[in-house]
Amino acid sequence: MQKAPGKSDRVGLTLINLTNMFSTEHKTREWIEKQRWLQDAYCPHCGSFNVTAEVTHKSMTHRCNDCSNKPRFSVKVGTVMQSSKLPYRIWTLAIYLFLNSLKGISSMKVYRELGIRQATSWFLLQRLRQAFANPQNLFTGPAEADETYMGGREKNKHESRKLNAGRGGVGKCVIAGIKDRMSRAVIAKVVPKTDKRILQGFVNKHLAEGAKLYTDESVAYKGIDRPHESVNHSVGEYVRKQVHTNGIESFWAALKRASIGVYHKMSPKHLQRYVDEFAGRHNVRSQDTIIQMNSLVAGMVNKRLRCVDLIADNGLSSLARPLA
Repeated sequence: MQKAPGKSDRVGLTLINLTNMFSTEHKTREWIEKQRWLQDAYCPHCGSFNVTAEVTHKSMTHRCNDCSNKPRFSVKVGTVMQSSKLPYRIWTLAIYLFLNSLKGISSMKVYRELGIRQATSWFLLQRLRQAFANPQNLFTGPAEADETYMGGREKNKHESRKLNAGRGGVGKCVIAGIKDRMSRAVIAKVVPKTDKRILQGFVNKHLAEGAKLYTDESVAYKGIDRPHESVNHSVGEYVRKQVHTNGIESFWAALKRASIGVYHKMSPKHLQRYVDEFAGRHNVRSQDTIIQMNSLVAGMVNKRLRCVDLIADNGLSSLARPLA
């Protein structure tokens, strides 16, 4: 182990350390089992601890003695890894790459680094993003709230796809976000629009009652039932003592740099997972690398994502929209 640059108290994990820790499938599977089960294995179907090791089956490592049909299972069952034929070492190496790529990592990069199909690496990355989904954050504040738009610039679109509806957020996806100044954690969500009901509802759901809120001059936050101050960006005011939204705006900047420089396109259909990825990685960035990996594996439970569900119609466009 050695300390990584940027955070003097953060311990990184070198590639040599990584390959030594996860040198075999058995050692890697045992590490994943420890993160999920902590101590003893339990049945993902009934929750019973009355299980035995299954030594004859190729992939199912345990058998439940309380279920009527005594089903076999492995640590993958009931997680985003369920039904995956990828080796445990591939999953672990992908987790390492995923967490250590601060601006994101493309499926093409993972496919080249790990020697798997590009379609497989895309599905793998989507499942890792799913592990960060549905955070139950309740910030104590003070906090900053803001919203941003993701989507193609009108001037760069093909003539047949231009909306000819003016500038700003027309035709783009809206993302609302909150950054807590105490914990420095972020939560962000794709929302249908930026009206008062939606934005104030989002703030009240994730920020403790009475906690102070800082925003820009958006009228959507006016009248919110909590201590609230704002800066007026339209007249060039960005900081007034403690009143600013620089923290959440720096998060938007990282997300947009990834869209431009790494992913190039993010479709509305899958945008929330990318947002979850960046919020999740932001929230664990101060932790040691191995602790980040532990947390991500623990977060995989009860978040299974099947390919058929991933590609199913969810009412949103799968047409990717380049930012630039």
